[in-house]
Order: sequence, then structure tokens, then C-alpha cells
Amino acid sequence: MPLIVNGQRVDDAVLGAEFSSIKSYFERMGNVSCCERDDEFRGYAKDNIIARILLSQKALEAMPPPPEDQVSAAFEKLKQEHGGESQFYFAVGASPDQADLIRRDIATNLRVENMIGQLVKDEPPPTDAQLRELYEKQIQLFMSPEEVRASHISKAPPRGEKRQEVYDLFREIRRQLLAGADFDELARQHSDRGHEQIDLGFFRHGDLPEEFEMVSFSMNIGEISPVFPSMVGYHIVKVTDRKPSVAKPFEEVKDQVRQLYVDQRKQERVRVLVDELKKEATIEEVKAVPAAASM
Repeated sequence: MPLIVNGQRVDDAVLGAEFSSIKSYFERMGNVSCCERDDEFRGYAKDNIIARILLSQKALEAMPPPPEDQVSAAFEKLKQEHGGESQFYFAVGASPDQADLIRRDIATNLRVENMIGQLVKDEPPPTDAQLRELYEKQIQLFMSPEEVRASHISKAPPRGEKRQEVYDLFREIRRQLLAGADFDELARQHSDRGHEQIDLGFFRHGDLPEEFEMVSFSMNIGEISPVFPSMVGYHIVKVTDRKPSVAKPFEEVKDQVRQLYVDQRKQERVRVLVDELKKEATIEEVKAVPAAASM
């Protein structure tokens, strides 16, 4: 159902894209399956769109246009972040002849950012006590990543019947390992990844293929994995060491804590501003006009 916010129309496609983005986020976090929270997510999408429009309208009214060189710098930064100009246009679903429209949107966003900056510019800097309190409350944000060190035996079998031969070979290798055979020696004999890739060193979540990490991070030190497949072949893994996730010292992350404090204060002030703007806004939900039936 399209929205009209102070006379500015928001099409269903915009609301649909925001809804899809929110739902995808919660799905990645493992907090939702199928359609159980769709109505809730549509509510979030509507609130987000209304807030962004109200902030943009207020910024266009209250803030001066940014200098053209600032807009150009922000535009170039976006292109670089996407890997280049062609990748940027592909990602946003636009073409180079729409550059002026994109620059206009960038200029509006800069005005919003400047307006939000004005909301907190007169606030005193946080004290060490405030930063330490935030650090302790949000300690999960300042943890070192868990790391695992592992060695592996790996082979990429050809297609067809030889895959079964390799699988059977790896089952036999595992039986030998469980009986006490030397892991590195069997890896040198049977792995086709090279001797230098037997010991993988320490790695974090996201460093290696997902199926490899799921096995490795679920094992104890000294444990031998079952034979398991990945996109590159069959594997047997032995975990040789672990580094648990621990809190980083306050002094090491103090600048990050300070930035988090500032960001949270901005978010609080923005919520207050949006609530004030909503009280004065005219927000309508209108039914989409059905397409005329063909004769």
C-alpha cells in the first residue's frame, strides 16, 4: 500500500525493497524462518522509510547545499567502495546517464548527515567513566574473534567412479589416524594440496569455506574429523590449537568505544527529532489503483 509523507509519494517498490532488506538481515541472523514475522518486518520497513523521508525533508529545509567538490568526493568514494564505476552502477541498478540524479541524492544525504551532526555538536565529550560503563555494557562488541588452528588432508577426486575410490581411501586413512598413525606423515602421502598446506595455521570464521569451518570450530584439540566433502574435494581435519574469544583491553579499544558512544547519542537525538517531525507530518496510506481491465 503506497505511502504519502507530507505530499511525497512512496511507491510499493520502495517499501518492498526495504522489507526484503530487513527480512534478509534477520534470516542471516537465524532469527526468522519463512513468513512468521512478515507483518512485523513490514512495520519496520514503513517506519524506516517514513523516518528517512522526514529527515530528508527537514534537512532540505534547514541545511544549505553541500559544496560540489564534497558531493564529487562522496560520489567517487561510493564508486571505489563498489570496486569501480561499472560495478557501482550495476549494484545500484542505474546507468551513467543518471549520474545527476545520483549526485542529487548524495547531496541530500550529506545535508542529512550535517543536520544530524548539528544535533550533537554542543554536547560535552564523554568522560572515561562513561566510556568504561558503555564498554562493560557492550562488551560483546569488543571481543577478539575465536580462532582455530588445524591441519588437514585433502584431495580433489575426478568425476565418476574414482570419487568412491578416494572416499574409501580417506575412510581408511581416518581409521589409521584413530589407531594412532602420524597425521602429518599420512597428509604428506595422500594430500594433493601441497606439503605447505598441511598446517593451515590459525584461522577465523570467514577465512575458509563454510563447510570446512563448521567442522573445525566444532572440534576439540587433538580430535580427528570424519571424512567430509567441500566444493574442492574430500577432507580430514585435525584441530591442533585454539584461541578463545576474549574481551580486548579497554585502552586498546577506547577510540572504538568513544565512536560507539557518539553514534548512540546521535541515534537517540535522531529518534527524538523524528518523533517531533511525525507529530507535525501528514502521513497517508493510499490504496493502489488497480490496472484497468483490457477490453
